[in-house]
Amino acid sequence: MDLVTAFAAEARGRLDGLVAGQLPAIRRAGRLIADSVRAGGVVQAYGTGHSEAVALEVAGRAGGLIPTNRLTLRDPVVLGGSSPADFDPLAERDPQTAHQVLALHRIEPTDIFVIASNSGGNGSTVEMARLAKERSLPLIVITSLAHTRAISSRHPSGLRLFELADVVIDNLAPFGDAVLETEHGPVCGISSITSALAVQLMIAEAIGLLSAAGTIPPTYLSANIPGADAHNDALVARYAGRIRIGAL
Repeated sequence: MDLVTAFAAEARGRLDGLVAGQLPAIRRAGRLIADSVRAGGVVQAYGTGHSEAVALEVAGRAGGLIPTNRLTLRDPVVLGGSSPADFDPLAERDPQTAHQVLALHRIEPTDIFVIASNSGGNGSTVEMARLAKERSLPLIVITSLAHTRAISSRHPSGLRLFELADVVIDNLAPFGDAVLETEHGPVCGISSITSALAVQLMIAEAIGLLSAAGTIPPTYLSANIPGADAHNDALVARYAGRIRIGAL
C-alpha cells in the first residue's frame, strides 16, 4: 500500500465530506461568533493534546480575528506562577484543571467559547464547557462524533462535550483518529486537518457577516509583513487584559 497516496485520498474525501455535511453547523457557529464580536466579546478557545492546535487556529492566527483568546493546560504555570514541577501531564483528565485555567482569564458576558476535543470525554474539557454554560455563554464544540459516542466520559457528570454544546461540528475523524489500517495497526490521524478547516470556515463566515453588516472585522495581519505590527497593536489595544499576546 502506498500510504502517502492513500492518506491524501482519505484526507480529500473527509475534507469534502466536512464541507458537504457540516456547513450548516459551521454557518451557525460563524453567526454566533459574529454576534459576539459585534457586541465587543472575545472568542475563548480551549483544546488539549493535539486539539490545542485547533485552539491555535482560532486564536492569534494571521488572517483571523483579533478578539480571540487561547486557554491552555499550562496557564497555571505560564500565567499563574505555579511551579513547572507541579504540572501534571494528565491534567486534561481532571475537571479541576478547568477551574484553575479559567480563573486566570477575564471572561465577559459577551464572550463565546470554542472547545475542541476529538474524544470529547476528558474531565477538564467537559468541565470547561460546563463552566461556559454556567455563565450562559454560547458554546461551539468541534469533536469526533464517531469517537465520542463510543466512549464513556471521564467527567463525574458522565456528560460528553457535544451534549453541552449550542453548536456541534463533527470533524469526521474515526474512533481513534487514525484513518489508515496497516499490518502494524491504524496510522495517520486526521482530526487536526479537518478541524482546522472547520475553524477557518466558521471564521470566514463570521468575517463575512461582520463585513455585510457594515462592521470592519478586527483581523490580524501576519507579523512578518511590513506595517503589520502597527495595525495589529492598534486593534489588540481594544482588548487589553482580555486576550493572550504573543506565543505564551
